[in-house]
Amino acid sequence: MPTPKKAEDQALKQAEITDKVAPAAKKVDSAAKAGKRSPKAVRETSEKLAKNAKKAHAGESDAKAKTAHKPPRSRQERTGKKYREVAKQVDKTKVYSLAEAVDLATKTNPVKFDASVEIHINLNVDPTQADHNIRGSLNLPAGSGKKVVVAVFVNDEDAAELKKAGADLAGVSEILAKLDNKELSFDILISTPELMSVLSKYARLLGPKGLMPNPKSGTVTSDVKKAVSEAKAGRIEYRIDPSGIIHMAVGKVSFGQDKLLSNVEVAISAIRTSKPASLKGPYVKSAYISTSMGPSIKITV
Repeated sequence: MPTPKKAEDQALKQAEITDKVAPAAKKVDSAAKAGKRSPKAVRETSEKLAKNAKKAHAGESDAKAKTAHKPPRSRQERTGKKYREVAKQVDKTKVYSLAEAVDLATKTNPVKFDASVEIHINLNVDPTQADHNIRGSLNLPAGSGKKVVVAVFVNDEDAAELKKAGADLAGVSEILAKLDNKELSFDILISTPELMSVLSKYARLLGPKGLMPNPKSGTVTSDVKKAVSEAKAGRIEYRIDPSGIIHMAVGKVSFGQDKLLSNVEVAISAIRTSKPASLKGPYVKSAYISTSMGPSIKITV
């Protein structure tokens, strides 16, 4: 004789099966009453439905059992074999100096291509406050190693001259045609102050992509030639994300330690000088350096 607990479990299972079979059985019963199917056909269909429902219930139970007994994999286990091998070189309990971290980052690049070297700095700020919404631009002494497409929003009569100066796209007509088609085929957009009112209606398109010109980042200027030259030479923009973190690429693995170190030092110095005057307490929570797909290395800032 089954125990009360076992009887209760069997009753619950039977109820689940009934719930699955009932809708279909109701349709079959209606068909039988309407004289569309014989009693024998109805009985066979009902038995088949019940059998299928039992199989489905058994399959769900097996799947749940397998999931319950399978422990979740750690983030380290979910990474590739090459990543796991190079990650062993990083001591997660240590805070590295900039020179040590740059050297280790290039050695722990797990991919064959010339990966970017990045810094990620978590700041003790509130990005929702206007004076904490940190952004700016800087010139990397060794360049960024990235080929950037520069667009310049200037009067059409000045477009040819600016293209000779290095701009890839220039002129009101050319750029508006791309914006109207939502074609953002450029990395940096520079504008003169007097034409910013024309660009304002495209703020919803450019803003989320970080392409809206801004005086703080040096992309709204009267000296457009200089801005184009700096952008091509390695001028980069940085901006805090909603989580309070700045992500910045500071070069390529192929640069070597000396060039990378000089770029990192300039980047960190620029972020330090952007500290809000109203901020109380420490400015930097934590900072890391890594290659695009390599392990993170904690650094002292």
